[in-house]
Amino acid sequence: QVQLVESGGGLVQAGGSLRLSCAASGSIFSINAMGWYRQAPGKQRELVATITSASSTNYADSLKGRFTISRDNAKNTVYLQMNSLKPEDTAVYYCNANIATIVALSVSNMNYWGKGTLVTVSS
Repeated sequence: QVQLVESGGGLVQAGGSLRLSCAASGSIFSINAMGWYRQAPGKQRELVATITSASSTNYADSLKGRFTISRDNAKNTVYLQMNSLKPEDTAVYYCNANIATIVALSVSNMNYWGKGTLVTVSS
């Protein structure tokens, strides 16, 4: 079984910073891309940022320059540093990872999601 557990969410004032973490655990063979998505109240889930196993990154255009994604492959962990936060960044932030496990002697790749961590930015 594979689990993704996010942490680091909370309440912050506009202009402040938060660092989210997401740790993958379980019977992991390897981790491919990892990423962060968010869902604001009444809106669809949207991409925040992704990072490949080689640390190549991709960001939502509107978040470039304020958010930074990184990962520690030794810890199976992905991070999201969020700076200059705005009230419109308020959302539940979800971790996503494409993880390879061994199933019946074969490698199986699946997408996994964490349960989310709430970020609230007050004005």
